[in-house]
Amino acid sequence: MHKYRTHTCSELTKKEAGKTVKLSGWIHRKRDHGNLLFFDLRDHYGLTQCVTENTSTFFKEIEKIKPESVVCITGKVVKRSNETINKDLLTGEVEVTVSSFTILSPAKDLPMPVFGEQDYPEETRLKYRFLDLRRQEMHDNIILRSKVISFIRNKMIENDFLEFQTPILTASSPEGARDFLVPSRLHHGKFYALPQAPQQFKQMVMISGFDKYFQIAPCFRDEDGRADRSPGEHYQLDIEMSFVEQDDIFNVLEPIFFEIFNKFGKNKVTSKPPFKRIKYKDSMLKYGTDKPDLRIPIEIFDVTKIINRDDVKIDIFKKSIAKGSVVRAIPAPNTSKKPRSFFDVYNNWAKEEGAKGLAYITLSKTEGKILGKGPIGKFFSDKAIDELVKTCKLNENDSVFFSCETKSNAEKISGLARQKLGKALNLIDESKFEFCWIVDFPMYQYNEKDKKIDFSHNPFSMPQINSEDFEKTDPLSIVAYQYDLVCNGYEISSGAIRNHLPELMYQVFSKAGYSKKDVDIKFGGMIRALSYGAPPHGGMAPGIDRIVMLLANKDNIREVTLFPMNQNAEDLLMKAPSEVNEVQLKELNIKVLEKKKK
Repeated sequence: MHKYRTHTCSELTKKEAGKTVKLSGWIHRKRDHGNLLFFDLRDHYGLTQCVTENTSTFFKEIEKIKPESVVCITGKVVKRSNETINKDLLTGEVEVTVSSFTILSPAKDLPMPVFGEQDYPEETRLKYRFLDLRRQEMHDNIILRSKVISFIRNKMIENDFLEFQTPILTASSPEGARDFLVPSRLHHGKFYALPQAPQQFKQMVMISGFDKYFQIAPCFRDEDGRADRSPGEHYQLDIEMSFVEQDDIFNVLEPIFFEIFNKFGKNKVTSKPPFKRIKYKDSMLKYGTDKPDLRIPIEIFDVTKIINRDDVKIDIFKKSIAKGSVVRAIPAPNTSKKPRSFFDVYNNWAKEEGAKGLAYITLSKTEGKILGKGPIGKFFSDKAIDELVKTCKLNENDSVFFSCETKSNAEKISGLARQKLGKALNLIDESKFEFCWIVDFPMYQYNEKDKKIDFSHNPFSMPQINSEDFEKTDPLSIVAYQYDLVCNGYEISSGAIRNHLPELMYQVFSKAGYSKKDVDIKFGGMIRALSYGAPPHGGMAPGIDRIVMLLANKDNIREVTLFPMNQNAEDLLMKAPSEVNEVQLKELNIKVLEKKKK
C-alpha cells in the first residue's frame, strides 16, 4: 500500500464499500457526537467523511487535534444509511471507519478559518494567503485560471501560433506607465527595466520572419492598483500576426473568445461572432465611455440642439452652450413615478463627482399626449418635448437626466450616470457576456496640462491616413487602426495594426513633439529593425487576470490571482518591498537617501 494514499478524497463511492483504503489530507472540520467522532478529510480534489468510535486508541488524539492539521488515515469504506447520505459531496454515499491515524503535520491555532466562506479583512487574507487559498471558492478560482490558460494555449497552437519568450530585463521606455527599474551591477549608473509589455519585441518577432506569435507574458507597470488592475504586475495573452489587416485579427480571436467564455462562463450566454463593432466617437457619445457595458439597455443622446431651441427656456444651459458646453440626455426607464428623493440623489451624486449636477424631467401621458414634468419640465414647449421623446426614444413613464458640461466632462458624468442607473434599476442582465470591439481610436489627444499634443493610445499604431496627407491634416482628426475588446464594461484587450514604415513613424512622432533624433535615441532598435524590410503586422494582448475575473464572476482581480499585492503594492505574505543590506547596495553603486521631512 502507498505510504500516503490509495485514493484521493473525492474518489470513494459505494463501489469501494468494504475496501480498506488510505487517505491523506487536512482536517477540514470535526463533529463530536460523544460515542462517535466524525471529521471531514480534505485534499485538493474533495472531501471524505471519516468516523471513529470512542473505544479507539486514537480517539482522544483526533479529539484534540486542531483544524487544518495534515493527517494520514487507513480505514474501511462503509455505505451510509439513506438518511445520512450527503448529496452535495461526490463521496456523500460513503464514509471511512478509521483503523489507523497518523499526524503528518500539526497546525497551530488559525488566524482565519478555512471551513466556510466568511468575509475576512484583506490584510489577514493576503498575509495568510496559503490558508486563504485552501478555501473552496478561492481554490476553485485558481483552478479555473489554470484551466483557462491551458485552454488558451491549446487554441493558439491549433491556430498555428508559435510560443516564444521575450526578455524580462530590457530598456526603459518613455511611453506608458512608470517602469520598474533594475540597477546594473556591471554597468554602474545604468538600469534595466522590467517590460510593461513585450510590444517592441513581439513586433521584432514578426520582422524576424515568423508569422504568428503568442506568449502568456508577465508585464510590469509601476502604477496604482484598483479592483480590475493589479499593482505592479499582470499576465496577458500576447499575440502578433504578419500580413494581416484588422479584420484578420478579429476573425481569429472572436471564435477563441466565444469558446473560452462559453466553456468556462458558468452557463452564461456569450455573444456569438461576429462581435459588435462600435467606433470610439460613437461609444463616447452613446455610452460615455470607451468600455461600454452593453447589458445596460440605456443609450445617451446629444440634445444640445434641442436645448438651444427658441421654445426651450433654460437660460443657464444656453449660456453654457454658447461657451462651448454640450448637453447629454440620459434616459431613466420607468422612473417618472419615483419620489423626488430619487432624482435628488443623482443630482447630489453628480456634484460629488465634480459636475454641475443633473437636471431632469419626468414624462407622463395625458389625453394621448406625452408631457414633460418636474423642475425644468415647464421650460419645454410641447413641440420640444415631442422632439426630445423622438430623439431619445423615450416612452411615457420614463424620465431623462441632463448633463450640461464641456464635452469631456459630459461624456464622463453621463457614462457614470448610465452605469449607476443600470445597477439601481436592475437593468443589467447578469446572465450574459456581451462583447464588442471599440475601433477607430484617435491617434492623438490634447494635453490640457502641458498644452501639447500627446498620443492617446499606442504610438506604434498605423494611422488611417497615408504619408502624403499626414502633414497637412489636423492631428486631432487622425484616427488609427487601434481597437479594444470590451466585455461587460471591462476592457479585455487593446490592440492595433502596427506602423511598419520608418518614415511614417518619424512623421507620427513629430506631431507629438519628438524630433527624428529623439526617435532614434528612444526607439532606435525598432526603427533599425523596420528599416530592413518589415511585413504589415498587428496584434493584441488580452489580460488573463481580467478574463478569469469575469469568468469567476468576481469584482476584484485579487480573487483570481495566486499571490497578489494589496492596494499599496505590498506583498504582505513575503513582506515585499523590503530593505536590502549595505553590501548589496555597494555592489550596485547605489546609496539610499533619507526622505526629506516636509
